[in-house]
Amino acid sequence: MKFFADTADIDDIRKLAAANLVDGVTTNPSLIKKSGRDFIEAVTEIAGLVKGPVSAEVVATDHAGMMKEAERLRKIGSNIAIKVPLTPDGLMTCKALSGEGTMVNATLCFTANQALLAAKAGAAFISPFLGRLDDIGQPGIELIADIRLIYDNYDFATEILAASVRHPIHVLEVAKLGADVMTAPPAVIWQLFNHPLTDKGVESFLSDWKATGQTIA
Repeated sequence: MKFFADTADIDDIRKLAAANLVDGVTTNPSLIKKSGRDFIEAVTEIAGLVKGPVSAEVVATDHAGMMKEAERLRKIGSNIAIKVPLTPDGLMTCKALSGEGTMVNATLCFTANQALLAAKAGAAFISPFLGRLDDIGQPGIELIADIRLIYDNYDFATEILAASVRHPIHVLEVAKLGADVMTAPPAVIWQLFNHPLTDKGVESFLSDWKATGQTIA
């Protein structure tokens, strides 16, 4: 499973990249607002830092407007994935862009039917939002399972990009179901290392090694 960082913070992306923990990046208008950066400037810097797909979201709501914005965004680099909402105009744009060889991330997916539509429109990625479904009392993980089943039934090439991942258990659950990608805030990715027995073991080994009086270097 590929790891995408859900952030527009360049320092966080650099740290993850140095640890080989990032295969791509997803951004959205809310993350850009949080960063305080100019949108085009931030996405350009991220696309130059990460070799994998970098999702940049259109903000127009009509097909013509989305296509105009997509034209500007895909000039940034060949690894830009145009992010479009799962609306009729969004999927019309998805079909047009994918037909031209541009990666498209169909976002704000909350039903398996929406995911089916996105795959038929040629989306490179479908982004089902687990956490937001959990927030309203619906099991987000079941959506991932349904999409996986449908895509496997018809050999759709669209990759399942599990989004709105809130904690390490989400990561484990989507990995077990065969999600192709998960995108999470950097803090969640770093939390995957955490276990008290690992910390305790390191502390014990170091204490015993110190007692030997030896050095390796």
